[in-house]
Amino acid sequence: MDRSAADMTDVEAGSFGHALRGVLARLDVANVARCLVAVTTLLLVLITLDPFPDLRNPDIANVVGGRLATSYISFGLLATVAVLFTLSTDAPSLRSLVTPLHVCLIGWMLINLAFSESRGISMQRFVVATSVTTLAVLLPLLPPTLRSFNLCLGGAALVLLALCYLGVFFAPQFSIHSALDVTEPQLAGDWRGSFGHKNVASPVMTILVYTGIYLAAVGSFVMGPAIALLAGVFLVFTGGKTSSVLCLAIYALASLVYLTRSLWLKRIICFAPLVVLNLLTVGSVLSPALGSITGALPIDPTFTGRAEIWEFALRAVAEKPVTGHGYAAFWDGVTERQTTQGAEWAVSAAHSHNSYLDLAVTIGLPGLLLVILIFVLAPLRNFHEAQAHSRSNALGKLFLTIWLFGLYFGATETFLLERQNPVWFMFALAVAGLHFLARFQCVERPEPGR
Repeated sequence: MDRSAADMTDVEAGSFGHALRGVLARLDVANVARCLVAVTTLLLVLITLDPFPDLRNPDIANVVGGRLATSYISFGLLATVAVLFTLSTDAPSLRSLVTPLHVCLIGWMLINLAFSESRGISMQRFVVATSVTTLAVLLPLLPPTLRSFNLCLGGAALVLLALCYLGVFFAPQFSIHSALDVTEPQLAGDWRGSFGHKNVASPVMTILVYTGIYLAAVGSFVMGPAIALLAGVFLVFTGGKTSSVLCLAIYALASLVYLTRSLWLKRIICFAPLVVLNLLTVGSVLSPALGSITGALPIDPTFTGRAEIWEFALRAVAEKPVTGHGYAAFWDGVTERQTTQGAEWAVSAAHSHNSYLDLAVTIGLPGLLLVILIFVLAPLRNFHEAQAHSRSNALGKLFLTIWLFGLYFGATETFLLERQNPVWFMFALAVAGLHFLARFQCVERPEPGR
C-alpha cells in the first residue's frame, strides 16, 4: 500500500471531520427545530395526512374520517411544541394577544359550545380548530429571522406544488376531477392536485401566487417567480372561477391600499366593494330591490345555486339568532330540516357558501360581530400602524393581500374558523402577522454563525 496515499486519505478524512464539527458547532439546534416545526405545520395543513383522496370511492367520507384522530393528535402535539418554543423567546408577543376582544371571542365560543345542538361534535371540532389556529398565530414567531421565515414559506410552497404537479402528470385519477367521481362529476377535467376539491386547490394556489410575488420582491429571484408561475398555471387549470377572478383583482386592490396613506380611505377602498358584494349575493335573497339589481347584472343570479342555500341558511339564523346552532355542527344534521318547494337540494350542502352567513348560523350574531371586529376591522388598522413605522413593508403587503383575498373569497365560500381548512390557516397567519408587525420590529439580521 502506498503510504503517501494513506496519509492523504487521513488528511482528507480529518479535514472533512473538522469541517463537519465546525458546521455542527455553528448550528443552532433550537432554531433549526423551530423552523422544522414551522415547515411541518405548513405541510400538514396544506398537504394533510390524506392527500390525493380517491373521489370515485363511495366510502371516501369514512376513509377520511378514519384518519381524523391522527390529524387531531398531530395538530395538538405541534401546537404544544410551538407554544413551548415561543414562550421561551417571545413572551411579549404572546402577551400582546391577550386583548379584551380576543378574550370575549374565546368566552363566546365556550358559551356557544354549551348551547350547541350537537355538543359533542362542536367540542371535538373546536379542539382541532384551536390547535390549528394556535399554529397559524404562532407560525410568524417560530422562524428566528425573516430570512428563515421566507425559506420555510417558500420551501413548503415548492413541496406542495411539486406534489400537485406530480399527481396531475402521473396519477391524474387522484388529482383531477373525473366523471366517475361519486359527487359532482360535472367537474371532470378540473385540476385539484393533492386536495379533495378544486374549490380548496384554487384559493390555495392564489395565495401561493401572492407568496411567490412576495419572495421575488425580497430578493428570491428564482424561487419566488417559480412559485408564482407554477401556482398561477395550476390555478387556471383548477377552473376555480372565484379565485381566478379575485387573484389579480385583490392584488391590485392591495397595491392601492398599500399606496394610500389615510386610514379612513384605506377602509373605504377595502370594505366598500366587500359590502356591495355581500349585498348583491346574500342580500339579493333578502331584498327584492337588491335581487332585481343582481338579476340585471350579466351573471347567474342564483350564483350556481347558492341563492337557495342562502335562503335556507337565513331561516336557520332566524331560528337561533343569538346562540346559533352550534360551532361546526349545523350542517351535519341538515338533511332532516324542511326547505321550500324546489329547493330540496339545499339540505345536501356542506356549508352556507358565505363565511359570514355561516358564522351567524353556527355561532350566532354576537359571535359573528366579534369575528368581524377581530378578523375584518382590526387587521387593516394593524397594517396601517406597521406601515407608519416602516416595519417589513414587503411582508406586511403579503399579509395584507392574503387577508383581503380571504375577506372577498368568504363572500361565496365558507372558511372562517373552519378547523384545518388551509385557507383559514393562511388567513389567520396573515391576521396574526399584521398584529405582530404593528407592535414589533421583524428580526432581519442573519442567523448566528453566518
